[in-house]
Amino acid sequence: MAALGWLTPRRRSATARSVLAGEAAAEAARKTSQQLELEREQAARAEPAEPSEPEFPVVGDAEAAAFFDLDNTVMQGAAIFHFGRGLYKRKFFQRRELARFAWQQAWFRLAGVEDPEHMQDARDSALSIVKGHRVSELMSIGEEIYDEYMADRIWPGTRALAQAHLDAGQKVWLVTAAPVETATIIARRLGLTGALGTVAESVDGVYTGKLVGEPLHGPAKAEAVRALAAAEGLDLNRCAAYSDSHNDIPMLSLVGHPYAINPDTKLRKHAKAREWRLRDYRTGRKAAKVGIPAAAGVGALAGGTAAAVALHRRRR
Repeated sequence: MAALGWLTPRRRSATARSVLAGEAAAEAARKTSQQLELEREQAARAEPAEPSEPEFPVVGDAEAAAFFDLDNTVMQGAAIFHFGRGLYKRKFFQRRELARFAWQQAWFRLAGVEDPEHMQDARDSALSIVKGHRVSELMSIGEEIYDEYMADRIWPGTRALAQAHLDAGQKVWLVTAAPVETATIIARRLGLTGALGTVAESVDGVYTGKLVGEPLHGPAKAEAVRALAAAEGLDLNRCAAYSDSHNDIPMLSLVGHPYAINPDTKLRKHAKAREWRLRDYRTGRKAAKVGIPAAAGVGALAGGTAAAVALHRRRR
């Protein structure tokens, strides 16, 4: 029995016991890891992993670009609405015009449909407001208005999407019915490539009160994107487009990567049917109602029409 005394813990040294414990733990760990690996392999065979989504945007793809609608996609509300508030503040038009356009703006936002007569009336009135003013004057005022009303209304989520394209080395363009001058200011402030917008006629740097063509809206946006893509040597199948409105379905349908951002009811339905990607950065009941902005209530009459004046002023 004495020969077996070394097996007794009391007579073994602490070092020997530590070595034994360590070796036992290591052996158990090795067996455990082997068992876990076997279980993972069995699970993988039983349930194949979902195919991973390819990286997008693709870094270094020079033939790809991104096109972003502005109103309610990049910015909360309509850019021309906010611009109109700034013009009213600077006494470009009177309270009577403000009330008139506020009603039209509220109707458009609540109904979600652009009545041709309302739009034409608003455009004519808005264009008459800027007629005779210098383009440089409106550009300077636009810079101020961006800081006053627009800078804090940029959707961080959409801004991040645009930045992802820029970081991938791609060009990013705003595409909007807002005046090209306003759109250009916003694009520059956000560090984007540039902007496509409605062009108001000017002679010797002075607005004539007419448009060049028609407002950049609906199908016109698609035509603008198509023309720019041809000039820039872009492959539209590799490009992305982002919008909140069903009016922009023609533009979204042009590209290989369409996104519905804060979509209205019709666009949401259309996007789901075609398995387009959706992003919604709104919260609460207002988002569920698809976008009746806070300004579209009573407050819209005061500040909103001012905007509508501008909204439709530059939109035509």
